[in-house]
Amino acid sequence: MNKVTIQSPFFMFNPKSYLYGEDILEMAKVAEEMAVKYPQVSVFITCPFANISQVAAVTDKAIVSAQHLDGIKPGRGMGHVLPEALKHAGAQASFINHAERPLTFDEIIKAVERADELGIVTIVCANSLKEARAIATLEPDIILCEPTELIGTGNTSDVSYVTSTNEAIKAISPKTLVMQAAGISSSQDVYDVIKLGADGTGCTSGITNAVNPKEMFRDMVAAAAKAHKEKE
Repeated sequence: MNKVTIQSPFFMFNPKSYLYGEDILEMAKVAEEMAVKYPQVSVFITCPFANISQVAAVTDKAIVSAQHLDGIKPGRGMGHVLPEALKHAGAQASFINHAERPLTFDEIIKAVERADELGIVTIVCANSLKEARAIATLEPDIILCEPTELIGTGNTSDVSYVTSTNEAIKAISPKTLVMQAAGISSSQDVYDVIKLGADGTGCTSGITNAVNPKEMFRDMVAAAAKAHKEKE
């Protein structure tokens, strides 16, 4: 099945379990607004499983992402996240191997294969250069390079980590897009990491904890667009 086309730069708002229900729908509308305003930026909105169909109903240009999927097929699997169910609900992408929902390498392989079969964009997380290299051999759509110890700290990855992981992944899987998102907490962080060569970035607490989350979301997407334009 065909996947939605992802452009560089891209920006992901991943509110994890901070938002649900009407709150996530309000932010999905902002994602759609920014995807329309900046067609050169692929804007993702990640949401809880229970809200995927509702978010998909209020978005068109914005890309709806699930938080996780399991590499299983219809049948036995009580409590697992069935990829077909995500696709049916309207998810176009999914995280795999997030620090808060880690998988074994065998499970990652199966999850990527099942997502590919169904045309679901894969966002596979890597917490080190070594893990990023290993995951790149699977040729996922996106690798999220995010040292676990920096998540939620407001401290971004240093320049050497960003450049080395970018280069290592592209050397193995040139078509895989590289996402650098550790500690992103401001529009300046977004601008800086895109200027350093990342294909995309994203944020959680920098938006959810902002005085005005909607405006922070807007500012971050605008910063991604600005940085990309200045690189051209």
